Amino acid sequence: MPRDRTILVVVDPTADEQPALGRAASLAEALDATLELFICDYDQHLAAHPLFDSAGLEKARRSLLDGHVERLRELARPMTDRGLRVELDARWGRPLHRGVLRKVVDSAPLLVVKDTHYHDALKRTLLSNTDWNLIRACPAPLLLVKPRPMGSPPTLLAAVDPMHEHDKPSALDRSILSFASDLAAKLHGRLHVLHAYDTAPVLAAASATTPVAMASVPVADIASSLESEHRAALEALVADYPGIDAAGVHLEEGAPSRCIAHKAAEHAVDFVVMGAVSRSGLQRIFVGSTAEQTLDRLPCDLIVVKSPGFQVPEAD
Repeated sequence: MPRDRTILVVVDPTADEQPALGRAASLAEALDATLELFICDYDQHLAAHPLFDSAGLEKARRSLLDGHVERLRELARPMTDRGLRVELDARWGRPLHRGVLRKVVDSAPLLVVKDTHYHDALKRTLLSNTDWNLIRACPAPLLLVKPRPMGSPPTLLAAVDPMHEHDKPSALDRSILSFASDLAAKLHGRLHVLHAYDTAPVLAAASATTPVAMASVPVADIASSLESEHRAALEALVADYPGIDAAGVHLEEGAPSRCIAHKAAEHAVDFVVMGAVSRSGLQRIFVGSTAEQTLDRLPCDLIVVKSPGFQVPEAD
């Protein structure tokens, strides 16, 4: 984990319930971290108004932010009563994700924590544009919290791709495992590691996607060879982490998004730790079909980490 001991909590000033606060407080206790509660807001009526000059607009904005600080102080009171260190900040800016990113660059937190919404009936995560943009561009580990209780002790699942099938650098898998194993140790939790791989594209390529060609393809041999190759890569990756229990290391054949969601449900996982990588030449983060499909299916919180040295993209 990074050396900084601050957990930045993005607070929604319009919401009555703040699941991220409770989760962040629990983590702050376990990690001996300082909480920083943060609101970024923008009111278009205070951006320009015919009845106010620039000084009047600035005073109105300051009043708005002062009100947010008072709201944060109320939210912080139960945490300070528990002995937690809490700092407060409110800033003017839009869009929200850019304001959060500027704050992250300024404070370099250990973790950024934000609510994400969960629809029970559809069992789908309703990720906002802000969530997607933070997944894409946040340089610090990002925890998206759903309104659900955390297990005691919690269970974590680190999803890795040691074959780098989606252009993932090896450093990212190590960032995922280092963060997940450290967090599991601090929380006295159980860590599972999953590498899921899909044989369908390889078999399709081998068969030239035609039924006639498929009949001559040694499917069993190819599947066995792929399993051996992926297992060897996974074992080599986790070998550098002696604290990981071999019984918690899983290799699954199938669509990674479905395998990750299924494994998270099977083991009552509280946090899935995944990575996001930069796509060459696009100045954006390629979350990839795996994460895009997984995020909507996860029954738990999500932590997204980046490779070492990741920089916030200059523009959206």
